[in-house]
Amino acid sequence: MSDSKPVKKKDTQSKVINYISWIATITAILMYVSYIPQISNNIAGDKGSPIQPLVAAINCTLWVAYGFFKHPRDWPLVLANFPGIIFGLITFLTAL
Repeated sequence: MSDSKPVKKKDTQSKVINYISWIATITAILMYVSYIPQISNNIAGDKGSPIQPLVAAINCTLWVAYGFFKHPRDWPLVLANFPGIIFGLITFLTAL
């Protein structure tokens, strides 16, 4: 009987970690989508610094590669960082 308690605790902990990973995925996507106003400003001529979005794009590329090539694949990590590549590069290019 005592063996079932650790398993139950492990299952609960695993579920909590899974929920946290998906919440973090959503917030990361929102963080990179928030580049849209800066992209609009850049296009309108009110250019921001290109350094931060370039570094974000490089960082996200590394995390996407890590999550994709890891076994098993870490889809929340990949999905959370993929928009950062796209929006980071667009923001960088429009800031030049």
